[in-house]
Amino acid sequence: MVQVQPFRGWRYDLLQVGDLSEVTAPPYDVISPAEQNELYERHPCNVVRLILNREEPGDDSADERYQRVAQFVRHWQEEGILQQEREDALYVYHQEFDWEGRHYVRKGFLGRLRLEEFGKGHVYPHEQTMSGPKADRLALTKSCKMNLSPIFGLYPDDQAAVQKVLEAAVAGGTPLEATDDLGVVHRVWPINDHAAVGQVQSLLGDRPIFIADGHHRYETANNYRGELQADGPLDDAHPANFVLMMFVGMSDDGLAILPTHRLISGLPELTLEDLSAALGEHFECEQTGSGREAAEATWKQMEQDGSQTVFGFGTAADGQWLFARLSDGSPMAELAAEQSEAWRGLGVSILHRFVLDHLVKQKFPQADQACRYVHLMDEVTTSLDEGNSQLACLVAPAQLEHVEQIASKFEKMPPKSTYFYPKLLSGLVFHPLS
Repeated sequence: MVQVQPFRGWRYDLLQVGDLSEVTAPPYDVISPAEQNELYERHPCNVVRLILNREEPGDDSADERYQRVAQFVRHWQEEGILQQEREDALYVYHQEFDWEGRHYVRKGFLGRLRLEEFGKGHVYPHEQTMSGPKADRLALTKSCKMNLSPIFGLYPDDQAAVQKVLEAAVAGGTPLEATDDLGVVHRVWPINDHAAVGQVQSLLGDRPIFIADGHHRYETANNYRGELQADGPLDDAHPANFVLMMFVGMSDDGLAILPTHRLISGLPELTLEDLSAALGEHFECEQTGSGREAAEATWKQMEQDGSQTVFGFGTAADGQWLFARLSDGSPMAELAAEQSEAWRGLGVSILHRFVLDHLVKQKFPQADQACRYVHLMDEVTTSLDEGNSQLACLVAPAQLEHVEQIASKFEKMPPKSTYFYPKLLSGLVFHPLS
């Protein structure tokens, strides 16, 4: 059974820092160097100084960045800039935003989850991780002894029973509020109603948790706990046995999964004719036109179809666009023999394993393909117009049923299979580990 608990979080004292929008930030891994500097300038206590401390002139090693984080945390606590909740609480968390003409409100709550090793419990990953980010996050965790940003977890809840309890508990209350640079409004209500918290814990006890975002940080939390255990047994209630998480029901109306398109460089000057020849007899292809309007029309056609077996391809050499439907995917059984049938049916799997790594590679065996990931159609068309890529690939995102089906078997999906928008804000509440 999963264990979800309230905790005594550390939060910014708004009497000292003013507007919460000035001290919060997106997750560290989506902050560019320019955005990092802008966040530094925005407020002397912006959370970027903790989650992505920058190198400073005179630093002898990268370790000094982590030492500064520990100093900031300690100083902000001593000065009352950060204050700890008086009693254990859960934190109801709403994100209100617009996307492609539709209005969303994603609802969930922040709490702490007892750690389980992947493959040994009821917490399921769906993406692969890399060693570099985990080493960085471990060094950060060891320095500040806090979870600074929440992991994003999903759980099945067809009737929204968990969130209904929480919404009733905060009805009429005044939230903490921050607006990020993308215009997303973030609202948080701390609750310590013991009856409501108990109901939430009971309802969640027998449900699996699927990690939507934050795989590196979840594994880091396990690694941090492991290092402490190596020095001696941890008490069962030690906070390092837990990790900060945002919990969202998989049936929530505000849950938006957006596409992550691919821009391929390293190819020769590819034309629509070349691409059609590469796709050969395995795809039914329809030319949709040229330029940005054709790109938009191709994506609209894919959205209307709604399946995982349709793709859009744009070729920079002639500015043409192609709508392609898989007609014969039988080679996937051999190309991805080690994967499940569900994995082989994902659009991103078909694109990478069959189209790019097999068909295009057969056509251009000497090419050294490189892939860049983008979310907006404007990024796609601009890259083609400027000649930064030779091939643009529009691909449907994996849906929640795919995440549940594949991850529940502890099978990892291809990179960037899902993009849950918007990102969770860092700086709303911190989970102490000591």
